[in-house]
Amino acid sequence: MTEERGSSGGTGLPASIEAAWGLRARPVKGPKPGLSLARIVDAAVAVAASEGLGGVSMGRVAKDLGASTMSLYRYVSAKDELYVLMQEAAMGPPPPLPAPERGGGWREALARWACAQRRVFHRNLWMLRIPVSGPPVSPNSVAWWEQGLQALEETGLDAGEKVSVILLVNGFVRNEALLMGDLAAAVAARGVPAQEVTDGHTRTLDRLVDPVRHPSLSRLLESGALGASREPDDEFGFGLERVLDGIEVLVRARSASRSPSRSRSSSPSGSRA
Repeated sequence: MTEERGSSGGTGLPASIEAAWGLRARPVKGPKPGLSLARIVDAAVAVAASEGLGGVSMGRVAKDLGASTMSLYRYVSAKDELYVLMQEAAMGPPPPLPAPERGGGWREALARWACAQRRVFHRNLWMLRIPVSGPPVSPNSVAWWEQGLQALEETGLDAGEKVSVILLVNGFVRNEALLMGDLAAAVAARGVPAQEVTDGHTRTLDRLVDPVRHPSLSRLLESGALGASREPDDEFGFGLERVLDGIEVLVRARSASRSPSRSRSSSPSGSRA
């Protein structure tokens, strides 16, 4: 039995995504190892890991599997669908959030969620090149969203605010991973140590910057901070803490607006004579 491409009337999802949810039977293995959805996805991930997302094509994956390109379409109807399955495999399920009895609250839980995503992205930088075409639809991606929302459960934010917070934090994590990945690739292409590349850029800026036209940048160069070596983890931690600071301001504002004492003092019956 094999998965046929297309979608069922129940979910409107492609057959391969339904199979990931367990809503459609997967191919039954025969006596010899044959083509399967899992093998196709694994081969595509291997290509992306070694050559980047641009190296992934149905023809290339079929070649690596020793199969015809058309045979892959019995399992995956399009390359965009294959991207979803590759991301699903690489993401895996989210690690558990800290136990409530630890007392870390929403902030620790959301930070753990963000750091876990970052580790996944840094291991699979090709994932960041997949176009975002809509909300999550595969099991693991939905599980990550669910866990992010669970981290915000006790904040008192409304549903729309929680979604906005998740998008904000996820966007920060994705941007940092993409930036660090691109910088690392540029350094690797130069074939010299990262600090040497940084020093070269600093010297170039030093020659170009005019203290009159660029006074702030000039002072930055004079301070030596631009060329200082900083650990990526420290930079990420600094940025994440500032994002969480902003979210905390919102959480406190929502909490204050619901405070009984505030409500009494603002009502006519609660005013003092």
